[in-house]
Amino acid sequence: MRLNIQKRFWISLIFSLPLLIQMILMPFHFMIPHYEVMAFIVTTVVMVVGAWPYWVSAWAAFLRHNSNMNTLVAIGTLISYGYSIFAMTTGRPVYFESAAFITVFVLLGDLMEERMHQRASNALAKLLDLQVKHALVHKNGQYIATPIEQVKVGDEVLVKPGEKIPLDGIVTSGSSTVNESMITGESMPVSKRPDDQVVGATINGEGRLLVRVAKVGQGTMLAQIVEMVKKAQTSRAPIQNLTDKISQFFVPTVLIIAILTFTIWITFWHASLVQAMLYAVSVIVIACPCALGLATPTALMVGTGRAAKLGVLIKEGQALEVVDQLKAVIFDKTGTITTGKPVVTDVVGDQRLTLHIAGSLEQASEHPLADAIVRKAKETQVQFAPVDQFKAVRGHGVQGMIKGELAFVGRREMVIQLSNDLKERWKKLESEAKTVVAVSLKNQVVGLIAIQDAPKPTSAEAIQKLNARGLRTVMLTGDNQTVAATIGRQVGVQKVIAEVLPNEKADYVTQEQKSGKVAFVGDGINDAPALAKADVGIAMGSGTDIAIESGEIVLVQNDLLGVVKALEISRKTFDRIKLNLFWSLIYNVVGIPIAAGLFTGFGLVLSPEIAALAMAFSSVSVVTSSLMLNRTKIN
Repeated sequence: MRLNIQKRFWISLIFSLPLLIQMILMPFHFMIPHYEVMAFIVTTVVMVVGAWPYWVSAWAAFLRHNSNMNTLVAIGTLISYGYSIFAMTTGRPVYFESAAFITVFVLLGDLMEERMHQRASNALAKLLDLQVKHALVHKNGQYIATPIEQVKVGDEVLVKPGEKIPLDGIVTSGSSTVNESMITGESMPVSKRPDDQVVGATINGEGRLLVRVAKVGQGTMLAQIVEMVKKAQTSRAPIQNLTDKISQFFVPTVLIIAILTFTIWITFWHASLVQAMLYAVSVIVIACPCALGLATPTALMVGTGRAAKLGVLIKEGQALEVVDQLKAVIFDKTGTITTGKPVVTDVVGDQRLTLHIAGSLEQASEHPLADAIVRKAKETQVQFAPVDQFKAVRGHGVQGMIKGELAFVGRREMVIQLSNDLKERWKKLESEAKTVVAVSLKNQVVGLIAIQDAPKPTSAEAIQKLNARGLRTVMLTGDNQTVAATIGRQVGVQKVIAEVLPNEKADYVTQEQKSGKVAFVGDGINDAPALAKADVGIAMGSGTDIAIESGEIVLVQNDLLGVVKALEISRKTFDRIKLNLFWSLIYNVVGIPIAAGLFTGFGLVLSPEIAALAMAFSSVSVVTSSLMLNRTKIN
């Protein structure tokens, strides 16, 4: 039966306790009866249960003409254990406790690492547990509780106030606020109305919602988050290759130092065979590069987990290292910097009357701008009036009779009269790259409505923060130069590249890469080549599946502040990896000379078991350092 690390640790610790008791009683000149035989028995159990897997791993590496971190553990325990058996049979002092406690303390370090892995796995399991088990599905005129596995795409489900939304979908009826914090990290509830997207496992507020299911099973946002975090936590940052190279040369170097230590103490300082052996074993044990091996994966695991809680999914460990070297961030415009759909930005004149007339007429229109006007009218709770003789005038607008009077919404060419003041406002709004329509009743203009694919509320703030970090910000769009320049000014990008064909975006990314590493932020199918071409692709979570697959980082929230968070957490995670590597290497640089006995004259000596304890705590310190990422501040 193969025992896990926890059982191996506890069995090894329990069987080592008699050795610990004897060490405590030694200053009082008390000796446990038949101590050597008892020490041999309990240490043998520790070797078989605790140390054997390290010996097997070291032997497998040796057969491949290689070495690993377990090589040093195996040699240290074998030398201590083997010598003690020899000493016991020849009447010399035994050092079984060194072999036993080396094993116990190495297992302690491994147990700490496994516990951290388990916590990360448990966090993912808890995330999956957020999924509801049943949904109220509309069938045969009534809502029937149905197991979530049986719900299909296109089903309509009822979400009552306070309940979890069962699956990803589109609101078809009702309005409410939804707490999305467990998915996006955003603490404020989000308002939801018909045609808005909702995410499974988020919590409905006070309203009643009907939702048409859009994604089920592994296609849901929750399942994708879990899968991406798992992938990121098991991925490798390129700096890990450096760690592997260091470990590859480090082990033979340590063995050479240990042999030199033994030889010098015997030859030049005339130490006893036992004392020289203990110094050599101490060198081997304290140099075990466990902390070096933990430096990268623990920081990567904690950092990607923390990022997920902030709504940032880091899919590949290599993205962390590249982020630290970025020189520029390139943005798509539509759906990335802007909302991706026209919205009413200005209403000139009597707002309620203007929206009342425009909303009443545009209800019957299929024009994209009509939807923006109707949404704005509903948001301001304007009542609509019946419209007779509705007529769409192609290229100009719509008209109809409201309460027996002619009403019109459209371009100014159709308006009989426009005052000088309204003409000036019209010109100003158009200079801001907005589409302007006039609203008239009885051939009299009552107001103007300006419509634009406006920047998201946080786009300017996010780009300002990126500029402040010294990054070059660029907007890349297929829109015309006037609109692009206006949006660029509004959000503060340093460079605007307009009228770019979809197949040319990747070429522009390549061009920008001549000045350094580049991140590209996008959301559409046409952004996929640029996302793949960039050194770091950052996909908006509300974007297309192909865009999400092409990016190394996914922003769950449809918010550019997520880019700032992504760069910040990536940079801090990579900085933590470098800090961990620094301290683990410094630990070995300082520890090896002490273990070799160079400071014996100052009374500073490390026995093999104390060296093992120090090595174990070096691993614990690296794990603790990585866990501190959970508390680091992300702006």
